[in-house]
Amino acid sequence: MHNANGRALLPLGLFFFLYILTFLLTGDLNRIPVSVAFAITSIAALLSAKGTIATRIRTYCNGASNPTIMQMILIFILAGAFAGSAKATGAADATVNAVLSLLPAGVIPAGMFIAACFISIAMGTSCGTIAALTPIALGLAPQTGVSLPEMLGIVIGGSMFGDNLSFISDTTIVATQTQNVRMTDKFLVNLHIIWPVALLLTLYYLYRGFGLHPSLDPPAAVAWPKILPYILTLVLALSRVNVMIVLLSGVLLTGAIGLFDADFTVWNWATAINNGIVHDMSELIIITLMAGGLFEVVRNNGGIDYLVLKITSRIRSKRKAEASIAALITCTDLCTANNTIALIVVGPIAKQIAQTFHIDPRRTASLLDTLSCAVQGLLPYGAQVLIASALTSNLARPVDVVSHLYYPLLIGLAALLSIVFQYPGKYTSDKKYTSDNDLHAEIEQGMDDYKNNRTITHEEFVKQHASWW
Repeated sequence: MHNANGRALLPLGLFFFLYILTFLLTGDLNRIPVSVAFAITSIAALLSAKGTIATRIRTYCNGASNPTIMQMILIFILAGAFAGSAKATGAADATVNAVLSLLPAGVIPAGMFIAACFISIAMGTSCGTIAALTPIALGLAPQTGVSLPEMLGIVIGGSMFGDNLSFISDTTIVATQTQNVRMTDKFLVNLHIIWPVALLLTLYYLYRGFGLHPSLDPPAAVAWPKILPYILTLVLALSRVNVMIVLLSGVLLTGAIGLFDADFTVWNWATAINNGIVHDMSELIIITLMAGGLFEVVRNNGGIDYLVLKITSRIRSKRKAEASIAALITCTDLCTANNTIALIVVGPIAKQIAQTFHIDPRRTASLLDTLSCAVQGLLPYGAQVLIASALTSNLARPVDVVSHLYYPLLIGLAALLSIVFQYPGKYTSDKKYTSDNDLHAEIEQGMDDYKNNRTITHEEFVKQHASWW
């Protein structure tokens, strides 16, 4: 924390100031492109950073080439290729017609939310889920009478459900590893907090759907072979195949089916892939690279350390300790626009706070993961909203989509309420030992339980109870 420096946060302040100024002058936040805002802020960060110009640029490039950033870019590229192929071959239109022929319009909003929830749990990534479902949402919106921003809000909300709960999600892995808890334990704590939100929204979307009055004619005949790419991606996702393999498989099958059409050639396929990547994803890729570089400069110059010091300086109770963890992950995610990176930064600090104030590490992991997903899902400059907007060719602007992101907002409120009311109680009680004898008694009891019921290996037992030693 000796590197803490409040001035390092000035570039981020400039980023938000640009949007505030744009809104005051024009009344439209979209008048300044996100890429331009990041370019101006990146220049300001490089000029204000410490060290030689070469050192500053190297730091910026290291942030832009962070493995997490590069993995996201690969997903964006494959998502654009899949969306472009599906659109050109008619796979997206065929899937929309299939959904409309199988489901009444009234259940489609709830159906899209549930589908996004299950697919994101299976894939472990919100971006991959959004890439798979946005083209379908784009076609369903006019058919059902739901606005496109609202339909995208449904898809993004469901995708954040899985991002928060999936066992193969990056956020779950980082949150549990930094707090040294099992994924199952974190999952159970999360479930207590967010299941009421998921149930409430499903009921709302059912209510919302039955009030719709579709304005268009019934769907055309379904070209069933063309929906196979989406079925394949769903099956692979449910089989927990890596998201890149899922999207690549979708691209290949979409093209193969398209080539059976006499009017579709391999050159049309290549053009469709290019259009999907270059036209829909190029700006998003550029923004992601600049964001990674900018936030690394801020971190390297002590901006994140400064936030940590300011937020944790006056902790006096358990609730305040949990609130400080919530504030840390929220501020860091706002600054990095990447919940995985935010968890990597905040996780070790949160663990120290939790140990000091006797907070159950399972609860800490749950709060970190839930709040990071809540904030990430609400950011108009976050990857989730940007990729959804890009896949609609910006027909739905990020700012318009944000107003329909009910699920991320509600799980954030649920997490904060769990801090206020210390819910669920099973994971909030303080366990303190009045003497060494009490501690040794629990160790011996644990050993007896292990010997009498060997449901886990010795190595797993030792790992789970490492804090005893």
